[in-house]
Amino acid sequence: MAAEKDNGAGGQPEFEVPAYWAEAKEELMRRDRIMKRLIPQFGDMHLKGHPDPFTTLARSIVGQQVTPKAADAAWIKLNACCPKLTPAQIIKLGAEQLSACGLSKRKTEYILDLADHFKAKRVHANLWSEMDDEAVIAELVQIRGISRWTAEMFLIFNLLRPNVLPLDDPGLIQGISQNYFSGEPVSRSDAREVAANWEPWRTVATWYLWRSLDPASASGSASGLASAAASGTVE
Repeated sequence: MAAEKDNGAGGQPEFEVPAYWAEAKEELMRRDRIMKRLIPQFGDMHLKGHPDPFTTLARSIVGQQVTPKAADAAWIKLNACCPKLTPAQIIKLGAEQLSACGLSKRKTEYILDLADHFKAKRVHANLWSEMDDEAVIAELVQIRGISRWTAEMFLIFNLLRPNVLPLDDPGLIQGISQNYFSGEPVSRSDAREVAANWEPWRTVATWYLWRSLDPASASGSASGLASAAASGTVE
């Protein structure tokens, strides 16, 4: 799970640099000429995780197939109606009040199903940190509204896994196209071939490619990561 510490001032929690980040940067810059150029551009910036599994997944559902602005508005309303945002509170809120937050009928069903999975312990959130990536993905995709891409974003942003390659992410594919293929179309096979040189740090390389698409912003990549990944930031 994301490393979190209290900032001591009653504000937002601060997230520590993932333990592997410095080593990954060094190795990627040594192996890959594009990473050698990209990584120094972003100084001490690094991936920041989102510590609560249920909230991370709920946010990903709210952000699906809508603009970041619409997702943010729905998320603010949901938090206003349900400040604790626990599975039990979501279930207590019910479909009618969830819909009043601006969620579609389908997303309301997805959020309730997610809450039910957590409350009934049909997912093993307490064990995810010990499970391998594919085992976590296999469990998550059993929940309605959770795709493989969403599960991979969860691995990156909640569990801080270092070697995730989200091939369904348009931002990753665009980043590879722009940085490695001069903007030419890129196949999944092309992406895998490029990424083979990044192992075991594919998450880190992916993060820098996202950044390369939107270097001035902490709000995401062309993939719409800001609204769909977790809590509205790719920091």
